[in-house]
Amino acid sequence: MHLVTRAEWGAKPPRSPLVQIASTRGVKVHYEGAAVPADLAKPENHPKCAGRVRTIQADHLANRKENYSDIAYSYVVCPHGSVFEGRGLHKLQAANGNHQLNLNHYSVCGMVGNSGLTQPTNAHLDGIRDAIELLQEQGGAGAEIKGHRDGFPTLCPGDPLEAWVKKGAPRPGAPSTPPPTGIRVSLSHVVAAAHTDPDAAQGHTTFPADVRPVEAALVEEGLLEPAFGDDGSFGSRIIAAYAAFQRSQGLTGANADGIPGESTLTALGSRHGFNVAA
Repeated sequence: MHLVTRAEWGAKPPRSPLVQIASTRGVKVHYEGAAVPADLAKPENHPKCAGRVRTIQADHLANRKENYSDIAYSYVVCPHGSVFEGRGLHKLQAANGNHQLNLNHYSVCGMVGNSGLTQPTNAHLDGIRDAIELLQEQGGAGAEIKGHRDGFPTLCPGDPLEAWVKKGAPRPGAPSTPPPTGIRVSLSHVVAAAHTDPDAAQGHTTFPADVRPVEAALVEEGLLEPAFGDDGSFGSRIIAAYAAFQRSQGLTGANADGIPGESTLTALGSRHGFNVAA
């Protein structure tokens, strides 16, 4: 791995101290979401990459709406495979969409755009993988590798990087293996909980082990407040959040009643790392 430290690329100091975190569930992959010159990938243009990271930081510091205190990402990877240190290890993110999403995952941005350089190079993918493994080995990141759009309504990280993430984010030339997951959610258990918990006493749980992954997924979708995302009860707030997810999947009327069905629960699981059983 070719790591470029903040001092080496000329980072400005954070505007305010960054929040320390011990660990995350994993890493989310991003792209710039703007035009990136197609010729940036040429070997002779590698010296321009440090300047591009400085520009990203300057844009983030100038964004008063989001009120960033520093560059938003843990690392930025250029098309030549260099890994530029952003916030680095054990720092709370600002790139994933909201506070809970930033707590859940680190972030790595590839210098890929929505025009110009839209396809990541092999060196890009190797470098992103280097950054992910650094975060896993030294930053307490869990095994999850997701795209920014997995849990937040955005086009980021673009279709090519998202497709790579869905294959398990393999190094170029390595076999594609979907991210492992041992989480299984029983559809019948979740449906039973959705019919039972809302009318039961406050905090009642029917099948909490099956409900909790659904709650966590709805939090990541931005449909459920984090305070209600880990109690194991499929109560009225979960019903409302799940109905909103059903509507986002194109269902209407009685088909968006907040009671999980196989198709929507499978779709939710595929986006958030659990498998659906009968």
